[in-house]
Amino acid sequence: MKSIADIMAIRDAMQSQIILRDNANADNEIHIIVEMGTEGLAAGAREVFNALVDEIEERQLKGVRVTRTGKFSEETKKPAVEVRIPGKKPELHQALTAKKAVEILESIAPKTAK
Repeated sequence: MKSIADIMAIRDAMQSQIILRDNANADNEIHIIVEMGTEGLAAGAREVFNALVDEIEERQLKGVRVTRTGKFSEETKKPAVEVRIPGKKPELHQALTAKKAVEILESIAPKTAK
């Protein structure tokens, strides 16, 4: 059994990831949606999702949110993400790896941004 202090430490450590995944300021931020249906998960969507969340957290990016969805379409090459940037048309990126997903993040939120 863990102590209350241990549980509070775990909660505090996870708080930043919760904020990345559930941000209420959706109108003014970059929104990355990762397709995580059964086929997407089998193709590596979990690794893509985790790589994006880790990179956003490491770089302490503000205004970038990552969420999951079940399935975009049957024809989508898995794993796939849709990037929504305010004022622009959504972009669908397909057949991704974790590395490629981070490269897409870097192209829309350069490393100098914090």
